[in-house]
Amino acid sequence: MPAISPQQQMLHLAWRAGFGATLPEINEWSDKRRKVIVNHILIGKGNYKAPEVNVVSEADLPDFQKMKGMTPDERKQVQQMNTQGIKDLNVSWMKAMINSEHPLREKMSLFWHGHFACRTQDVLYNQQLLGVIRDNALGNFGDLLSGVSKSPAMLQFLNNQQNRKQHPNENFAREVMELFTLGRGNYTERDVKEAARAFTGWGFDETGTFKFRDKLHDDDYKTVLGKTGKYDGDDVLKILLEQRQCAKFITTKVYRYFVEDDPNEEKIDYLADKFYRSGYDIKALMQEIFMADWFYDSQIVGNRIKSPVELLVGIRRAVPMTFDEEGTMLVFQRILGQMLFYPPNVAGWPGGRNWIDSSSLMFRLRVPQVIFYSQAMNVQPKELTPEMGEGGSYKMTMQINDFLKRQYAKKINAHIDWDPYLKGFEGVSRDTLANTIASTHLLQPGGASRQLLDKYADASNRDAYIKTVTIDVMSTPEYQLC
Repeated sequence: MPAISPQQQMLHLAWRAGFGATLPEINEWSDKRRKVIVNHILIGKGNYKAPEVNVVSEADLPDFQKMKGMTPDERKQVQQMNTQGIKDLNVSWMKAMINSEHPLREKMSLFWHGHFACRTQDVLYNQQLLGVIRDNALGNFGDLLSGVSKSPAMLQFLNNQQNRKQHPNENFAREVMELFTLGRGNYTERDVKEAARAFTGWGFDETGTFKFRDKLHDDDYKTVLGKTGKYDGDDVLKILLEQRQCAKFITTKVYRYFVEDDPNEEKIDYLADKFYRSGYDIKALMQEIFMADWFYDSQIVGNRIKSPVELLVGIRRAVPMTFDEEGTMLVFQRILGQMLFYPPNVAGWPGGRNWIDSSSLMFRLRVPQVIFYSQAMNVQPKELTPEMGEGGSYKMTMQINDFLKRQYAKKINAHIDWDPYLKGFEGVSRDTLANTIASTHLLQPGGASRQLLDKYADASNRDAYIKTVTIDVMSTPEYQLC
């Protein structure tokens, strides 16, 4: 296998720990020690303040919890407010990813958004859950797990509001073990039943604030994973974190997302042991991965398929732009198969090769032309399907589908600010422009040879040449990989 150049290593790191990098950034990083760059990526820029992702306050939706007493018109209005709110929240988070000076934080949040997959029709609950995830994305996994488990979005989604002493509901306890901490096969049905009793009384009030309702709590003895006591929900989360299997389960998911689809047991065991002994320090786990020599192996570089959100954010971070209607981002997401706040089921997006099928691949290759040449999409987005007893939000899902249908045939009106991008190539000679552009965006240049790029480029002037070569490079199958 050919050696990976320092520039390629840095581009690889920029894509895995974020959404790509510009040529000046890659050149600057290539001259520095890996430890310096990794530390910079882990902490973001000095005095960095994360962009807010808030679109609604509690006061904006004053009566949502009292829908039982509403007229049909009032109910419809509240549902429309929520539908619009979730669209706005989606756009707001996309903007944060595009503009963030700490892309790893947003990338980790995107990972956790899939790990803690949740659907709720309440925009405020969605916003609160995303806030918990973004605040703890690089912090302590125990804090993240506790915050998510106490969020109204997750408690509602997994029916824990109905979990009470006389009638335990096992949904929440089961998913906490199966999907959030241990993985299937690492607990028994009895563990689920006993843990469900421990989570009785966990709920939230009309403002979306966590409440422990002690009168609904079963305070008798429970036995969970071999330990016995008068446990409550916090105790069960602590017991789960004490299991080394929890560290291995999380590390395996992180490895598959940030390194490669095929888990390497030896590397995962090593990382999981460090993760466990660090007390579940997420930032330390990521540092261990990004500092490892094997992370820059030629078999790992360029072997991941970008998720739809990574693809879209990467294009927009490379070349600044705005849209007449930012809601078109939702249509792109839907056609490509990853709509934020609408995971397909409780297990989240499967990722990897599942991102690609014949229709989505053809559209992926067209995305740069659609954006840069203001074309119509002309692809019918797949409909969202209500999942998992989502009855209450069925209408909202249908409203989103109607919105997507109306958008798909519209022309995409993007306003491209090419100046910063063109400036990045100022020092590059005309002879090496095509190859430099290709190596700025592709980890496996493959079919993007200079001869091929020259054939389709507009060579009337330097700027036109850079623009057209860039669009052509972004339209290659190799650009789908990172």
